Amino acid sequence: MSTQTRPLIGTAVWVRKEGRILLAKRAKEKQHGAGEWCPPGGHLEMLETLEQCAIRETQEETGLELANLRLMHIVEDPRPDAGIHYVTFVYVADWVSGEPRPQKGESDEWHWFAWEELPQPLFRPTMLFTSKKINPLEF
Repeated sequence: MSTQTRPLIGTAVWVRKEGRILLAKRAKEKQHGAGEWCPPGGHLEMLETLEQCAIRETQEETGLELANLRLMHIVEDPRPDAGIHYVTFVYVADWVSGEPRPQKGESDEWHWFAWEELPQPLFRPTMLFTSKKINPLEF
């Protein structure tokens, strides 16, 4: 059980390329969501803007260069059973260059998926977003 005393803030970025979306299979070593699929993202750092966080986390996790970053939605995920509470700002962006690469402790693999063929299981915040029926390819 977590000892969080305040909600954590994070970002997620749905990266678009040629009609597909980039998702990572979370590393086996991850405490939450190991083996589940999600877009790049992570925690907001002190004195960092949300946009800076979205760009930094995507760059760190994938090595990709992005364009047209835009806020799409906010996912709230309070989980009293687990003692955690996340607020995730969900962005969409277009791929410009680079090839995603797995990172030890972060992701085991990266793949581009058609929106209608997203893999399972999805990471909880990713599933909460997809349940809103917002298609990043049409945003």
